[in-house]
Amino acid sequence: MPRVSIDRRDVEVPAGATLLDAARKLEIDVPTLCHLDGRPANTSCLVCLVKVSQTGKLLPACGTRAEDGLQVESETDEVHTARRQALELLLSDHLGDCLAPCWFGCPANMDIPLMLRQIAGGEFAGALETVKRDIALPAVLGRICPAPCEKTCRRTQADAAVAICLLKRFVADVDLAASQPYAPAVPPPSGKRVAIVGAGPTGLSAAYYLARRGHACTLFDENPTPGGRLLRETSEEELPRGVLQAEIQTILQLGVKLRAGTRVASNPAPADLRREFDAVLFAAGARAAEQAEAWGLSPKRRGIGSDRHTYATGAEGLFAAGTAVRGKCMVIRSAADGKEAAAAIDQYARGEPVTGTPRPFNIRMGRLQPDDINVFLAAANRAGRQEPGGGKRTGFTAEEAAEQAARCLHCDCRALADCRLRHYSALYGADPKRYGPPERPFIQDGTHEKVVYEPGKCIACGLCIGVTEAAGEPVGLAFEGRGFDVRVAVPMTGTLSDALTTTAAQCVAACPTAALAWK
Repeated sequence: MPRVSIDRRDVEVPAGATLLDAARKLEIDVPTLCHLDGRPANTSCLVCLVKVSQTGKLLPACGTRAEDGLQVESETDEVHTARRQALELLLSDHLGDCLAPCWFGCPANMDIPLMLRQIAGGEFAGALETVKRDIALPAVLGRICPAPCEKTCRRTQADAAVAICLLKRFVADVDLAASQPYAPAVPPPSGKRVAIVGAGPTGLSAAYYLARRGHACTLFDENPTPGGRLLRETSEEELPRGVLQAEIQTILQLGVKLRAGTRVASNPAPADLRREFDAVLFAAGARAAEQAEAWGLSPKRRGIGSDRHTYATGAEGLFAAGTAVRGKCMVIRSAADGKEAAAAIDQYARGEPVTGTPRPFNIRMGRLQPDDINVFLAAANRAGRQEPGGGKRTGFTAEEAAEQAARCLHCDCRALADCRLRHYSALYGADPKRYGPPERPFIQDGTHEKVVYEPGKCIACGLCIGVTEAAGEPVGLAFEGRGFDVRVAVPMTGTLSDALTTTAAQCVAACPTAALAWK
């Protein structure tokens, strides 16, 4: 059996094995997009490049035989740079969004499209769980948020934005009306304690997400009732106090303690909190400027100075967020700060590098061509935006909510969680704009009952062609065009349903870029 060395680690592999096989035996992750186990190597994507030391050549690992004595480099700067360039070339021809535009419009970065699909399908409990992964007070925000997410909704280019805010409120209200409102699973206690000064939207949100990570949280507020600016800046008509208190209770039920009527400026003193707790979050925005010096912090024009990614103030174990650092902002921004600060405090409490919430890798289509919106509309509910029949105070019925949610255009990627192109692009720091945006029309082929094909995402790896050929599909798939215009298509005048009679699941599983995906 041939014996090769990869990154100075020796391994024996069977005769006929490739360098990719050898790397996998050593548990070295050599990226692949055009490779499928059991199929001949295509060597078209070139993201699996490795360097053979004896020749100095970069070769595709999936198509290079492992020969006795070969010395191979995989995890070096040179090889990583070559892989990144291969990924950037593929990205330059990739037409599609990873994340929907509304994701960027929402300060909390909620997975809005997933929530909408769940509501449209009647999965209200699942939709509430999706919301609460990013927003701790959805019934509150569903009533008072100015809906910045709707301003970025792509549906506005056709008629009117999807009623995202009212739909978020709908699932939250359904949950609060249940005999047992949703309570997320909480891990075993971490042994860490966090003090949160201020029980407004920032502090409440931070407590919720810290509790979900197993940390013991105590909220301090000088007022007799929690809510902060939610009480000061809204009327009963805008935000019924029963709704506010019910949603606050869903946070306290996770074991969060509340010490109301407690002014931290004097009792307990800031120094006492640092001795008693592992970390402290200052989220009392109304008192930020006057409290900054008492806490030994440097006051800024808008409040307390803190890092905009981690909310760390520079003082050991002390964080600040929300209007305490921003002065004025939307309530959804305050709540988002609380969630993000919780992530950073969690890192600090666990002794990890405090880097804050990572920004996910994303590709954006950019400005749509005039006809592109019609492609999106073809798979969506054509109904116009409607307000609740009983008025905004009453909210949507279940039937109204399902119809309005179905107006979503599904702008996000259908395989966001397992797209290999996205995964490796993020891993290698690929720049989607390095070689320019793609110049091709936006097309969605929805002629198959369960599968959609987007040629703009296809990298012409040929895996689906091999799958249909091996399975003996009567029509199958094939390459069409020449040069840079080569694309996978159904031969002659067939439809996607003709091509994938038995192999839809195999082709979707094999596709590395979600060009073929479940509807």
